Amino acid sequence: MKILIADDHWVVRESLKQVMRRLEQTLETYEAETFGEAASILAQHDDVDLMLVDLVMPGFDAFNGLRKLRAEFPDVPVVVVSVHEDVDHVLRSLEQGVIGYIPKSSGGEEIERALERVLAGEVSFPRRIIERSTAAPPPPRAEAPPTAPAERDLDVLTGRERDVLSLLGRGYSVKRIAQELELSTQTIRVHLGNVMRKLNIRDRSEAVHYAIRHFGESVPAGRG
Repeated sequence: MKILIADDHWVVRESLKQVMRRLEQTLETYEAETFGEAASILAQHDDVDLMLVDLVMPGFDAFNGLRKLRAEFPDVPVVVVSVHEDVDHVLRSLEQGVIGYIPKSSGGEEIERALERVLAGEVSFPRRIIERSTAAPPPPRAEAPPTAPAERDLDVLTGRERDVLSLLGRGYSVKRIAQELELSTQTIRVHLGNVMRKLNIRDRSEAVHYAIRHFGESVPAGRG
């Protein structure tokens, strides 16, 4: 497995390498201190399996950097490793198509669990950060209708749609959900589209947020 670690602090890069080596024996790592270095490595090695990237480093400006990265290298799975620990950074990163978000303050075991899930084909986002936004009601949106209670919202879903939403809340990727339910990925995307329409959810990041809030506690023991 080939991993690119892009961070301008060598201590962070070394720590991530140590964690990855515990999880993956056949590991080949590349390192970059700037976006330019990272882009050069990705251009030379189109078989990189995973990229771990800081949101802020020379040449890489947070979400603009993620947009540029996803536009130039759309096939490379990306996990953000960041000092920012607020729900806005997590969800805005998710909107750019990343498959994971790891706060730099996380302990070694937490980082290892997150990377283990990513390597298993799942997604990993810090539920403890996302759930903070549920402590207070979100600011009102003029265009949005009043929100119905969660129980009434969920009642409008079919059993299969609830299954899909539940697995999404447990951190499963679309591919993993399809495998779990023995359906095609296209069918899963159709179910997700129906869920979002019925619950008045605007985009994928909001769907993940909703799923984690209502189904996240059902994660099996040992799965983070």
